[in-house]
Amino acid sequence: MKILVFGAGAVGGYLGGMLSLAGHDVTFIDMEANAKVINENGLVIVQGDQEHLARPQAVASAAQVFMGGESGYDLIIMGVKSYDLPSALDPLVAFCPEPNCVLTIQNGIGVERPFIEQFGAEHVLAGSFTTPISKETINRLVVERANRGLALAATQPKQDIKQWVQLFQQAGIQTISVKDHQSMKWSKALLNIVGNASSAILNRPPATIYKSSAMFDLEVRMLQECLAVMKALRLKVINLPGSPAKTLARAVNHVPPAVLKPFLAKLVGSGRGDKMPSFHIDLTAGVGKSEVIYHNGAIAEAGKENGVPTPVNAALNEVLWRLTNNELDWRDFDGKPRRLLAEVRKQEGMGQR
Repeated sequence: MKILVFGAGAVGGYLGGMLSLAGHDVTFIDMEANAKVINENGLVIVQGDQEHLARPQAVASAAQVFMGGESGYDLIIMGVKSYDLPSALDPLVAFCPEPNCVLTIQNGIGVERPFIEQFGAEHVLAGSFTTPISKETINRLVVERANRGLALAATQPKQDIKQWVQLFQQAGIQTISVKDHQSMKWSKALLNIVGNASSAILNRPPATIYKSSAMFDLEVRMLQECLAVMKALRLKVINLPGSPAKTLARAVNHVPPAVLKPFLAKLVGSGRGDKMPSFHIDLTAGVGKSEVIYHNGAIAEAGKENGVPTPVNAALNEVLWRLTNNELDWRDFDGKPRRLLAEVRKQEGMGQR
C-alpha cells in the first residue's frame, strides 16, 4: 500500500516504520532537518534485543508530496500531537480534499471530529495506541513494552475496517477492532489522565504526588468524574491492548484507597516507562501548547453539557492551560498541593459541585 504519515515522532514514526519494514511504500512529512536524517540514515526501530532498519521516504511539507505529483494514498496517518492536528488538516484539505482513508491516532477526546466534518465519517478511522515508545534520536525509536498495541474503530456504523486491522497485524503490530470509537477514545483518556495534569502542575512524578493523601483523593475524584460523564453519555469503558481500563474503572469505584494507591502507581509506571507524564514534558519544553484540553478539558466540557459536576477536571484543565500560556507562575504551584486544591475549591464555588 501507499501510505503517508504526518509526523515522524514516537508513535507516527513507529507505525510508519513498521509498515515500511513490511514492504509498504511509506512517506513521512516532518521538519526539514528530521526528514534529511531519515532519508540519509533510515529509521531504526529497536524491539527487545533486535534492531530493524526501515527505509521510508521523508519530506518537509505536504506541498512537496502533492505538488510533486504524488497522489492516491491508500492511507494517511495523522501522527502529530493532538494540538498540531489543525495545522496538519489545513494542507490536507488544500492538496488532498478527497482522501481514501485518514487515521487519527492521537490521545484525547473528539480529535477525529474535524476530519469527519471535513471528509465524511466513511473516510475517517479512529485509533488508540498503547505501546510506550521512546524516541532516543531523530531516527531511532525504542519499544519499551511489547505487550501493547493498536485499537482501531470505525467512525460510522457498519463501516468495514477489516483491511486496516489486517494491515497493521501483518506489519507485526498487535491490533484489535473496537465497535464504538467514542468508548475507545474515552477509555484511553481515562487511562491517560492518571497522574498526568497534577504531575505537570506540581512538577512532581505521580509516585511522589500519591504520597499526599489529599492529592491522591483528588486523583480519584478526577477519575470518578470522568466515569460519571461516560455514564451520562452511555459510553462503556473498554479494555485496550495491554491497558486494563475496565479494571481501573472498577477499582476507582470499589477498591479501598490503601489498595487503590499502589494499583494506580503501578498503572502509571507500566504505561509510561521511566518518562514523566506527557503534559509535564510539553510544559517543560515550553511549546505553548497542551493536550490537557483534549483530556481534562474535554471531560469538563462534556460534564457541563450533560449536567455532571466536574470541578476537579475543570480546575486541572484551567490551571495547566494558564501555566502553558504563562498566565500563571509555575513557581506558585511547584510542589504545592494546597495551591492546586484551592483552585478546585474555586471551581466548586463557581457551581462545579
